[in-house]
Amino acid sequence: MFDLRDEVQAILDPDSYSFPNDDPLDDGEIATLLEGVVEAVAESSDAIREPHVFDVFRRLLKHSDGVPGQTMSKLLDSLSSGLQAELDATVRDLDGEPPQVYLTHKTPLEMYAFLLQWFASAAEKVKESDEPPTPKPRRGRGGKAAARTRTKKSEWSWSDQIPPTLSLISKVLRLSTTRIWTTSAERDTFISCLTRPAYHITENEVYMKSQEIKLSVYKVICLAVKHHGHALAAQITIIQNLQFYEHLSEPMAECLTILAKEFDHAQLGDEVLREIAGMTFGGQDNKGPRYFSKFLIKFSELAPRLMLKQMSLLLSQLDSEAYPMRIAIVEVIAAIIRDLAESEEEESGDGSQKKQINGLYDLLLERALDVSSYVRTKVLAALARLCDMPRAKFPKQRLAITQAAVGALEDKVASVRKGAVALIIKLLTTHPYGLMYGGMLTLEKWEEDYRQLKGQLSKLEAKASDADAVREEDEPEQSQEKTEESMDVDGGDTDKEEDPEEEEEEDDSMAVDSDGEGIPKKKSKKKRPAKLKPRKSQIAVDMTTEKVALDALETNTLLHLRLKKKYYVEALNFIRQIEGTMDTIERLLGSKSKPEVLEAIEFFRVAHDYKFPDAESGIKKMIHLIWVKDNSSSASATAGEETLEGKGVKARLMECYRGLYFDPVADMEPKAQVNRIAKNMIELTSPSLEEMMRIMMEDDQIHADVIAKLWSVYSINKALPKAQRQGAIIILGMLALAKRSVLTDHVDVMLRIGLGHLGKADLTLARYTCVALQRLNGSAKKVKGSLHDKTIRISMENPIFTKLQEAVEHPSRSKEWFGLAEQVINTVYALGEHPEVVCNGLMKRLTQRAFGRKAAAPSQADEEGEKEKDPDAMDEDQPENISQGSPASAESKPTSGDLGDAFELSQLFFVVGHVAIKHIVYLELVEREWKRQKDEKEGAEKASNAKGKEREELDQVAGNAEDEIGERVAAVRETELLYGPHSLLAVYGPMLVHVCGSPHKYKNRTLRAAATLSFSKFLCVSSQFCDQNHLLLFKILETSKNANIRSNIVIALGDVAVSFSSIIDENSNELYKGLSDPDLVVKKNTLMVLTHLILNGMIKVKGQLGEMAKCIEDPEPRISDLAKLFFKELSTKDNAIYNNLPDVISHLGIGEHAVDEETFQRTLTYIFSFIEKEKQAESIVEKLCQRFHLSEEPRQWRDIAFCLSLLPFKSERSVKKLIEGLPFYRDKLHEETVYERFSEILNKARQNKSANKPDTELAEFEQILEDNRMQGEEDRDLEKRVQGKKAAARKKASKKSKKFRTS
Repeated sequence: MFDLRDEVQAILDPDSYSFPNDDPLDDGEIATLLEGVVEAVAESSDAIREPHVFDVFRRLLKHSDGVPGQTMSKLLDSLSSGLQAELDATVRDLDGEPPQVYLTHKTPLEMYAFLLQWFASAAEKVKESDEPPTPKPRRGRGGKAAARTRTKKSEWSWSDQIPPTLSLISKVLRLSTTRIWTTSAERDTFISCLTRPAYHITENEVYMKSQEIKLSVYKVICLAVKHHGHALAAQITIIQNLQFYEHLSEPMAECLTILAKEFDHAQLGDEVLREIAGMTFGGQDNKGPRYFSKFLIKFSELAPRLMLKQMSLLLSQLDSEAYPMRIAIVEVIAAIIRDLAESEEEESGDGSQKKQINGLYDLLLERALDVSSYVRTKVLAALARLCDMPRAKFPKQRLAITQAAVGALEDKVASVRKGAVALIIKLLTTHPYGLMYGGMLTLEKWEEDYRQLKGQLSKLEAKASDADAVREEDEPEQSQEKTEESMDVDGGDTDKEEDPEEEEEEDDSMAVDSDGEGIPKKKSKKKRPAKLKPRKSQIAVDMTTEKVALDALETNTLLHLRLKKKYYVEALNFIRQIEGTMDTIERLLGSKSKPEVLEAIEFFRVAHDYKFPDAESGIKKMIHLIWVKDNSSSASATAGEETLEGKGVKARLMECYRGLYFDPVADMEPKAQVNRIAKNMIELTSPSLEEMMRIMMEDDQIHADVIAKLWSVYSINKALPKAQRQGAIIILGMLALAKRSVLTDHVDVMLRIGLGHLGKADLTLARYTCVALQRLNGSAKKVKGSLHDKTIRISMENPIFTKLQEAVEHPSRSKEWFGLAEQVINTVYALGEHPEVVCNGLMKRLTQRAFGRKAAAPSQADEEGEKEKDPDAMDEDQPENISQGSPASAESKPTSGDLGDAFELSQLFFVVGHVAIKHIVYLELVEREWKRQKDEKEGAEKASNAKGKEREELDQVAGNAEDEIGERVAAVRETELLYGPHSLLAVYGPMLVHVCGSPHKYKNRTLRAAATLSFSKFLCVSSQFCDQNHLLLFKILETSKNANIRSNIVIALGDVAVSFSSIIDENSNELYKGLSDPDLVVKKNTLMVLTHLILNGMIKVKGQLGEMAKCIEDPEPRISDLAKLFFKELSTKDNAIYNNLPDVISHLGIGEHAVDEETFQRTLTYIFSFIEKEKQAESIVEKLCQRFHLSEEPRQWRDIAFCLSLLPFKSERSVKKLIEGLPFYRDKLHEETVYERFSEILNKARQNKSANKPDTELAEFEQILEDNRMQGEEDRDLEKRVQGKKAAARKKASKKSKKFRTS
């Protein structure tokens, strides 16, 4: 007798499942056996009852791993056709046959269902083909396609058979099973047997990717639940699937949605949600919460109203330890809000739907403060999606959302900050304040109109209040007249709202009648005055209607203005919140997180579009991102090709700037377009714009008309603001970096304008013209290791050099002259074939002008007048100063008559110093050129010689030749430039030393600044000169009161250290003193120079790193940030921080350089964050413990204990080192802070998850700490008592001695 329950239970273990005729199959008998049972089932579906037929099917399924695919296909066809025939017969018998007839179908249906279930699990074990693997086809036309066709014919795929099989099961599920299976247990067994193939198929992720298979599975489950009481079993299976199969999270949600919407059975979904709501998830569980989270999110998207019914239960998951569940509830809330807001159903009268939305928004905003950054990020993303809703805008919620987003900008996690910026952008682009100013959000305009609106509203409200007062006064009279009126008027059907006006009119008519005729009311009735009343009442009605209309108009206007005021208040609140974020988002432009920077760029672009004034500052600052290195090409970054996330920072920046400033604007004339773009370029001039202009010029993104317009602005012969003409040549010079041709055809224009009469009147214009002229050499960057120089040199007879000399020699006392002179010399060395020719003549003429005899020395009045005329005149000393060059001064006496005007001498010194430094660079170029020529010569000789031996000898000779060239150039620099008998620079070296070394004689500030700067440059030329005079520079650094001079010296010392590191290294202590300079610029420059020198190994650190560490806690953010950057970079060097850590601790904790305890702790906390290696930590533990032995002050004990507490103590050895060092700090544990630090260390060591954690030793250590603390307290108390007794004894002894003396 076939029992379905027993059979289903038995095949759970196919190997132990036995039945008659269960013999292994031979390949030969498989086909024979199958043909017999197929024919039997084809003749009659009831043949499945026959034992031998049923046993053959069971044998084939049990040994399915050895059955060919084609055979399995026939087997499935036989089972399917048999089940279909049996189903048709059952349906026929159910229609009109008695129970004893249709109950005969029960067993065959169960047997077919059993075999079909078994087939579904066995089908995946079947080998794909009954033929050997197809050999790899040869290459050739059609070879692959032919092989693929043959393979398809021979293969059998279960996935192709799944949809028809599930469709057949769905047909079976349409039977009225309650009539065939009278007991619920039997019916449930049969239904679960039919649905199990569907559940088994869902476990395969590949099958569930097929839409046809998915829909078939859903249909089977839905039919079973709807018609056959399968809900409980389905619920259990769905929950199990969600626990173990991630790919089923979304399909199960889809299945429940179809069940609720198409089969009208939402109960199963409710039960599943209730069960999930009651589940508890641990914080360490990764898979389960994630699977259920995906299910809830998908279900909320498909059926938000079903989720809303169970929301009160699901909200308990907001307190779940697993953050994916909290994320799921956030997404569910967002989906419900969207559904409620977009619902077409009208709100109920009590506003319950609006209350629901408000409550859900509150829940979302609470989650914006979740402990998990993933949840906070998801909340912000959900709120951003809700902002896209086309219908209800929810202004109050939007303001709360804006406030939450502004707060999230200060989050510690980059992804949250990025989400906050994205939300603010979305709030801006979807803001509901578009009725005014075309949606623009300029605060000033809104505030101005708001003030006007308040004035109008106050006037109307005052008028309305006066009208109410008048109406209240008239009420007694109106009530009296109303009683009189009721006696004359038949009926009382007048409208209540019109009564007051009508009563007034009736009162007037009655007064007329009584005055004219004096007839009582009864007589008036007899004279039928009622005929006149309609006319009077008609007049009254007309006047009443007009007054009502006026009152209604005033009421509507008042209501409109009040609503408008509310609108303005909300808009101003929103605008002010956005304005307050500008500074924070500006800081995000410097973030290390690329998505965050991209969002910040997008924010400023959008804010600029909405006319926020402060957005301009952010746009100007973000141009510095042009130097960020990323893989994205600027040329390919277009809006259609890449999303915001996919673009690089540089590409996004370029796109933003092009859209704002350089792309054409719609509906504008071409000429106006060119003017606009040129104007924007001029106004945006900055060093970072240079790189952007270069990139745009290389990519041909700048139209020739724009370049022509820039030349027109530069060369136009009429008065223009100085900044415009200067900006034009600056931009042209930037463009020339990419294409030299921008300048080549306009050299005469530059000489005529920039170095002509306009340039002499505007030295800044002349300076920028020189910068542009330098680009004529091609601006080719030297390739590292290459000897080739692609720069273009010009003959010295070119008029360019004549104009350059004239520009420098033109008399001027403006501070801008020094910048011009610098760029003139740079231009000469950049373009000239022999720049020393021009520079020699220039120095000689300036020397003649400075020391030559003048017809008459300028009087003090003349000098003061000149100062008044020129606002840019340099600061000069008063007449009593020595260096003014007046005949009465000491400098003009015959004993020292070689000095002239101080300002002209300053000009000479400046030029001499800059020529010296530029000539060093020129010598390097000469050396490279000599080596290149030598290399070409040797290369030609190598090509002509075929013998290898000769080639090797030539290589050696070439190497020696290169060394010879280098030595020769070094000798010129060392001995000839400043010491050669024919060197012009040699004349000025002693002069500079004399002026710099005699500050009491040369007191002019300009002269001292120029002389010190040139002296610093001379030190970079020759090691001999540097060795002899570098101490003078340190002396000036120490004694000078001029911050500019100190700042220049610090920078110069960095350059000197690059040239002659050993000389500066010996005196590096003097350089560190700049870190304590009161002037911020000097301090910053010192820090930057030291950072450069230390990180590049040019000077050695000799215990002075503590001074650098002090800067970490500097109140000035720029200093603090630079110091932190220094230590971060230093941590990448091998053991650099570890080696210097003891010195830093000593420097900050002991002696004259010590800082307060809080600063010490904050500084060391940052530095210790770079100690990551376990071996380093172990060594530091040992060294710090030994320090306790040598320290005597409690402050030192606390500092050492704090440093120990900063270490991670992850390894067993670190803990052992600490315990071994107990004798060193045993007697310090009575200090409360020290004991607390060691308690922190103990807790940290216990939290270590290492397998070798010394738990026993830690317990002993804890006891030792406690004992020693108690002992220390006892010793301290004893010491106090002893000290007290000693004091008492001394007091007693002093009293005795006093008595003895008095006696």
